[in-house]
Amino acid sequence: MTGIVFGCSVPHPPLLVPDIGRGQEKLISATSQAMEKLTEKLAQCHPQTVLIISPHGQYHSDAMGMLTARSSTGDLIRWGSTEPQRHFDNNLEMVAAIEEEAKAVGIPIKPIGKKGYELDHGVMVPMYFLLKSVKGVPLVPLTFSWLPLSVHFAFGKAMGRAAERIRKRVAIVASGDLSHRLLPDAPAGYDPMGKAFDEKMVAALSQLDTQTILDLDGELIERAGECGLRSIVILLGALEGLEVKPEILSYEGPFGVGYVVATFEVGGKKELHPLVKLAKETVESYIREGKVVKPEERTAEMKQRAGVFVSLKKHGELRGCIGTFQPTKANMADEVIANAIESATGDPRFLPVRASELGDLEYSVDVLTKPEPVAGIEQLDARRYGVIVECGFRRGLLLPDLEGVDSVEQQIEICRAKGGILPEEPIKLYRFEVKRYK
Repeated sequence: MTGIVFGCSVPHPPLLVPDIGRGQEKLISATSQAMEKLTEKLAQCHPQTVLIISPHGQYHSDAMGMLTARSSTGDLIRWGSTEPQRHFDNNLEMVAAIEEEAKAVGIPIKPIGKKGYELDHGVMVPMYFLLKSVKGVPLVPLTFSWLPLSVHFAFGKAMGRAAERIRKRVAIVASGDLSHRLLPDAPAGYDPMGKAFDEKMVAALSQLDTQTILDLDGELIERAGECGLRSIVILLGALEGLEVKPEILSYEGPFGVGYVVATFEVGGKKELHPLVKLAKETVESYIREGKVVKPEERTAEMKQRAGVFVSLKKHGELRGCIGTFQPTKANMADEVIANAIESATGDPRFLPVRASELGDLEYSVDVLTKPEPVAGIEQLDARRYGVIVECGFRRGLLLPDLEGVDSVEQQIEICRAKGGILPEEPIKLYRFEVKRYK
């Protein structure tokens, strides 16, 4: 397997290095032991290139930073270490691929270290441990920006696509500490929200719950005084679409700073359901080339007839949704193709999808059962059933189990608005169920 084969989130306190800690490293022995275990896991993946994201390197507020020089060097002498200076070759093929993929989706990148680069402790502390398993492997140092988290996530996805392009085994190291405000004598002062932030992060990472991390409240992030969130978000973007096994190896914060060691072992790419794969291929072919796909193979389900909705999301937000509640085509495959194109280009709520957005889109396909009339709202359920509200020739439809729609009354109100049906007008109600594929 090539592409992203391993990911990890690591802290970078210089005290982890014994000749700097001089005994104090024993107070964070759980972290030290976890880093040793992580090193073993990384070695088993046999990476051919390592990407490492540090909060403490040269950075640009309005762009991602990436080393474009042929090599970098680093040491921890300023922290009191006697470890020798280390030299790392860069992977310029990987650099070029990341630049191209980022440019294609409008993510700015600026170089760090045009003629050479001195690595910071955000790189050198983790590498003190990891060097045992990646000695001689090219290292690509990166830094993040102050652009929104969604941009960092998209940058990670671009890195993942670049790794696939160069057909190398790539590991990603997200260097960064969690809250710096866990205790009264913490380096950045104390804030009770620091603990809340760390608890949310550790729980989300243990479940690979990317959306919870992307949706973190801005005030919570600010009060936590963290330095690793953006590194982690980039890593999560790179892991998107892969079969990943997350594991928290350790978490502790005896000095008032949260140190988490987490690994993300990659088992391969997630297999999309055939209908979702068809929707994705349809949109990409139509937007890039103006061509309508003709699937060579059709599953038994694709040969059936049913109403179908195709939904597109970008960074967790709806980007298009068009469908038919009853079949209008000869088979489900043709239904998906037609509605996928309409979702990308014909949803009146959005501008047509641009080619630069394709890498950020997520797809889902809802296959509808035949609508059946109901006598009243007691026969509806907002989680189980979709609703059709009808008054004469006017009609409004809503899919089931939608975020923010928690009651049947809300469903009906939305359907009335969609169909231009006034609150006092009499209506007929229909319900249907869906199979949702993502």
